[in-house]
Amino acid sequence: MAKVYNLEGEVVKEIELPDVFYTEYRPDIIRRAFLSAFTARLQPKGTDVLAGLRTSAKNIGKGHGMARVDRVPQGWAVRVPQAVGGRRAHPPKVEKILWERVNRKERLLAIKSAIAATANLELVKERGHIFEGEVPLIIEDGFENLQKTKEVFEVFKRLGLDKDVERAKKGKKVRAGKGKMRGRRYKKKKSVLVVVKDKCPAVLASRNLPGVDVITVKDLGILHLAPGGVAGRLTLWTEGALEKLKERF
Repeated sequence: MAKVYNLEGEVVKEIELPDVFYTEYRPDIIRRAFLSAFTARLQPKGTDVLAGLRTSAKNIGKGHGMARVDRVPQGWAVRVPQAVGGRRAHPPKVEKILWERVNRKERLLAIKSAIAATANLELVKERGHIFEGEVPLIIEDGFENLQKTKEVFEVFKRLGLDKDVERAKKGKKVRAGKGKMRGRRYKKKKSVLVVVKDKCPAVLASRNLPGVDVITVKDLGILHLAPGGVAGRLTLWTEGALEKLKERF
């Protein structure tokens, strides 16, 4: 049995959890499914096969200057990897295998196992979330009708989720390396995952909170449940979402 809370943070009733919450915890399969979903977004890339090998210079014969690397008689030294202006030794190739393949039944088991992990407080805390209540955390369907971010955060406060949102806010860091020049300047923490039945006003109202993701049951996947391949994300379910979860699994 699991407790259902209203918007004031009070327990209004208890309900039976769907069978999917009793799935065995399989971190190995969750990790594989995450890699499969993550690498599916990668795009093949490669260099021009003649990059670093083209030249507009004409060969006037050997022996016309000091014996530098690019003056080796009859040599192509200027094109070797260690020379200035030479080609790259091992450039990216489009034939590289980028994607981790996973069987359909394994992927389904991984999602079910990751859902079950959201009901394990020990796993939730190991993942770094700050929460002292009971999991799984279930709220009445009225939550889906909230239209203001301020209203959503007030509900989070009453449920004890505000500390985890603050943790995510403070965890925003500038990325090391060149990635910060390529559209991913900041590294951000993940906080609460909100699972709703269908598209609703709460989706827009919640998305601006630091680290918070809002997803429908239909679109719920391993990337939401186990960011980084680590299960046990702090999750808030609506009653309607649990009913729809029974239909999906």
